[in-house]
Amino acid sequence: MTQEDAMKLFKCLSDMSRLRIVQSLNQGDMYTELLAERLDLTPSTVSFHMKKLEEAGLILSRKEQYYTVYSLNRKALDKTLYEIAVSEPEQADEQQKREEAYRRKVISAFFEYGRLRSIPVQRKKKLICYEQIAALFEIGKVYEEKEVNEIIFPIHEDYCTIRRDMISEGIFRRDGSQYVRIK
Repeated sequence: MTQEDAMKLFKCLSDMSRLRIVQSLNQGDMYTELLAERLDLTPSTVSFHMKKLEEAGLILSRKEQYYTVYSLNRKALDKTLYEIAVSEPEQADEQQKREEAYRRKVISAFFEYGRLRSIPVQRKKKLICYEQIAALFEIGKVYEEKEVNEIIFPIHEDYCTIRRDMISEGIFRRDGSQYVRIK
């Protein structure tokens, strides 16, 4: 179930008339006029709500002679609230793709031939650039300050600012003149 489907479901059930229709259909299959009579609503109002319930997948309809008979979609109603709330890997994949596209865009905007043109002002962009630089260091390996400077300098001449920012952002940990990449 996607987030959009979950929203339709919750919106449907948040309306008192639709909730009463679902409760009535729990007693058995019914047609519009019978539901209207039982719930003291007009048939057009019931038809409007039935359309919404059907779009959300909560009810099913079938034709019997001149009438449309409605029944509950038990499969939709058997889902737990937890299943509805946590499902949707497709949306997560799309979000991940957008984030990766944004990351590539930032890197291409700020890096040219492996050099950082300028240090971004926006924190999110700065972190992306610093993560790109951090990839040159092994996680957990201890580096002397001179080694860190020698690795960063070919990328950008202001290695002191980059080194200091990477410490404050938690990319590096410093102990005296020794640095360790931690993420």
